[in-house]
Amino acid sequence: MLTTHRMPNYPLAMEQLRPEEKSSSAAGGKALPTKSTARDRVDSALSRLESMVDERLRAEATRADELAERLAKLERQHDDLKAVAIEVEGRLERAMEYIRSLLAVDQK
Repeated sequence: MLTTHRMPNYPLAMEQLRPEEKSSSAAGGKALPTKSTARDRVDSALSRLESMVDERLRAEATRADELAERLAKLERQHDDLKAVAIEVEGRLERAMEYIRSLLAVDQK
């Protein structure tokens, strides 16, 4: 079997370029952003993030207020139910005493 010698498709010595030396083709045909543009993009992203966090904090504060109101309402209802339960318990005890007294009279 005969093989032909052909040149490899990759360079023999790998060249390393510093970031500032990269060609525009290495960045996909676009020039790399300068420090000021990158800083502007970071500042813009941080600003958007801060506004999102602030919005979330406002939403959570509103939700916390609503939950506090709901808790206060539930505590009032609990106190009302507790008072009713105490009243019912007293009435049941009096009814049981009345029934016991009737049974005692019947047994005599």
